[in-house]
Amino acid sequence: MVIKELSADDAKQLAQLMMDVEASSPYMLMEAGERTLTVEGAEALLNRDHITVIGAEDGEQLIGYTLVIRETVRKKKHCTSIVVGIHKDYRGMGVGGQLLQAVLAWANQEKIMRIELTVVSENEAALALYKKIGFEVEGVKRRSLLMDGEYYDEYYMGKLF
Repeated sequence: MVIKELSADDAKQLAQLMMDVEASSPYMLMEAGERTLTVEGAEALLNRDHITVIGAEDGEQLIGYTLVIRETVRKKKHCTSIVVGIHKDYRGMGVGGQLLQAVLAWANQEKIMRIELTVVSENEAALALYKKIGFEVEGVKRRSLLMDGEYYDEYYMGKLF
């Protein structure tokens, strides 16, 4: 597996992977078919100054990604938020951990002092991984998400450097 910062050359694979992940994971914010991400849209995402996308490749295939969204206002430039997505065939195989380690290295290099994320409270695998990496639950957004007619809480999590 290769972990790397993605470029516009990876736009087609990123667009497809994001749609595949959303179609196969009930815990992603967007549901299957809700996002219409074109190759051009993925290129635009990859070319934004405040967004870094770190990807995991297995051979030539993109199998996971982490969107790293840096704050742009001066008072919060030391903070970033992340979104992690792993192809269903590669979940539970250490891809998420390797992506998060790459994010931590990036954050250290960029002098980031805080990384934050949200996670559905029932997503036990993600919670365990985030806690293992050093994230802590900082708050709860009660009944934040409506999925299949039921409300779910989201945890705010953060990691300080």
